Amino acid sequence: MKENLFYPEAIEQPVFKLIHQAAQQLDKPVYVIGGYVRDFLLQQKKAKDLDFVVIGSGIELAKKVAVLLSEKHQVNIYKNYGTAMIKTGDMILEFVGARKESYQQNSRNPVVENGTMEDDQKRRDFTINALAISLNKHDWGELIDPFEGLEDLKMKIIRTPLDPDITFSDDPLRMIRAIRFASQLQFKIHPETFEAIKRNKERLKILSKERIIDEFNKIMSHDKPSIGLRLLFEAGLLNEFFPELVKLQGVEENEGKLHKDNFYHTLEVVDNVANLSDNLWLRWAALLHDIGKPATKRYHDRNGWSFHGHEFVGSKMVPKIFKRLKLPLGQPMQYVKKLVLLSSRPIALVDEVTDSAIRRLLFEAGDDIDDLMLLCEADITTKNQRKYEKYRRNLKKVRLKLIEVEERDKIRNFQPPISGEEIMKKFNLKPSKEVGLIKEAIKEAILEGKIPNEYAAAYKYMEIIAPVIIKKNTNFDTK
Repeated sequence: MKENLFYPEAIEQPVFKLIHQAAQQLDKPVYVIGGYVRDFLLQQKKAKDLDFVVIGSGIELAKKVAVLLSEKHQVNIYKNYGTAMIKTGDMILEFVGARKESYQQNSRNPVVENGTMEDDQKRRDFTINALAISLNKHDWGELIDPFEGLEDLKMKIIRTPLDPDITFSDDPLRMIRAIRFASQLQFKIHPETFEAIKRNKERLKILSKERIIDEFNKIMSHDKPSIGLRLLFEAGLLNEFFPELVKLQGVEENEGKLHKDNFYHTLEVVDNVANLSDNLWLRWAALLHDIGKPATKRYHDRNGWSFHGHEFVGSKMVPKIFKRLKLPLGQPMQYVKKLVLLSSRPIALVDEVTDSAIRRLLFEAGDDIDDLMLLCEADITTKNQRKYEKYRRNLKKVRLKLIEVEERDKIRNFQPPISGEEIMKKFNLKPSKEVGLIKEAIKEAILEGKIPNEYAAAYKYMEIIAPVIIKKNTNFDTK
């Protein structure tokens, strides 16, 4: 017989007593369940999102709680799901009636019926998320643990409460969630659970890309994203929604010459970036920085393997990947595309760090130059200490030159000092190709160091080159 365990200290906050009071008035049993209980038992920072199960109507309980709160609180009701939510202070309280669920083959939307507390815990994804603590007078603080979730917490195991094949077939998103929790908590997935993920991987097809990428981004946001990325690959899930990443895996040999495994190298780079930055999109840039390599891989008798132009090819792939995965197509996509395109540029400058090349890099990277340099430093994954130190020194040399040139020339995000309107007025031109060519010539002169990034010098240079450009293009147009 299982020993009853009580954790009254988990529910000391006033909000729990208020919910207990509301449930008492309705004469309905209520429990806090899921992430809050799990994190308390793990002695982690207490979650601010609290889930409550009531034997009855979750919406009715939420309304009663709102009345008892000292200030006026809005109850957000989701009738389709039978849930209600209240925001109070920095906490989000979500209420649901205990229920049991059944699923149809081609949908992850369950058929819902009223149920018991046991029914509700059976429908939970993992044993560690099925843990509940009573808020009722007769058993205040008692842990309700029908699936030995407490033992799984101690053993650091992710396991489903019921048959994992049924659990994952019913709701395939739980397969990615299993990996997300394993990554977040650095737990192991139970062997039977992991094998069931492999067997059910094709069920991901019934999920929307938005749901998949939401879980994927949570994995990418963890302290060590490679844990989850590796598990997604080993389970076969990655190939179901991100085949471009899977194509990076593998090593070919020709005449005894090998290239590195670009998949596992990429995981290292993502982890390196994660150690330095919480920026999700910088982590995405790390994830995609070599995505063009499979398409550009070539073998040369003299030099071995090469991936010439992989940055350009990879940058062209970024918008297609973002669009397919339902990632934001605005500034985040443009940022990732830019960093992928420029990802090899700083290290290529090492042999000849000219002012002109540095000015161009500053101009193209703009305010993202520091993130680009961080990505390049994270890209150094060699285990050869001598080579590692050499690459780091080289990038430090580039960093110092970037600071020197930027302080002198103010190139970062610069706009040509002469506007198109001024060019048109000066030379009596209408909007035309010539105006663009003149602006481009001024920009090139500044980047090449022919003239300083100053208005007077640019205006004088314009007076010299503009007539030549206008005449050349006028003559060309009349031929």
